[in-house]
Amino acid sequence: MSASDPRPVAVVTGATRGIGRACAADLARDHDVVALGRDPQLLAELAALPHVRARAVELTDLEALPQALAGLDRVDVLVHSAAVAGRTTVEAATPAQWREQLELNVVAPAELTRQLLPGLRAARGTVVFVNSGSGLTARAGDAVYAASKHALRALADSLRQEVAADGVRVSSVHPGPVDTQMQQEIQAGLGNPYEPERYLRPESVAAAVRAVVDAGEDAQLTTVSVRPRSEQR
Repeated sequence: MSASDPRPVAVVTGATRGIGRACAADLARDHDVVALGRDPQLLAELAALPHVRARAVELTDLEALPQALAGLDRVDVLVHSAAVAGRTTVEAATPAQWREQLELNVVAPAELTRQLLPGLRAARGTVVFVNSGSGLTARAGDAVYAASKHALRALADSLRQEVAADGVRVSSVHPGPVDTQMQQEIQAGLGNPYEPERYLRPESVAAAVRAVVDAGEDAQLTTVSVRPRSEQR
């Protein structure tokens, strides 16, 4: 890229914490990043980084999305990192829990992608869905979250076929447990001591997202699984 060429544009959701923040910081090295999140203070901190524009939005407020995405006529990279988790069995899960997780984990990324498709097609861009190990294997006590992540994988697989002729690449990145606030809350709910060394660093997941983005023009990394080295398997 020459000095006169505009920097490619990356949109990152869930950009104020954890994996999303790590992705935003990494992509800002060579992209203009539009960082989407909810926390005004954390968004202000992000906006202080070079090449980052922070925009406040509640992703499940679908009517507010067009304003948050205004001016994005070209999108080279779209990273869906925002998510909510909560362990529960099928028997104990309430309709409100199903709606909360499905709306943020599936409906919001589907609608955000739909609205940005013209810009992605214009750039022959890349869409990255940050999924989970739960999107590959469902376990007892994780019914709602796993169902939402399996649905997200189906969304990615369908989208990939729909936009292949437009040159848009679509990837699912499936990290194992990551050292984030979400993981701290999960372990606290299980009554387990928190041992951060057992988990992936958010920056390691961002590196996997970077590998997807930097794949050659002839390549598309469709499914990437990232596991902690501490796992004995």
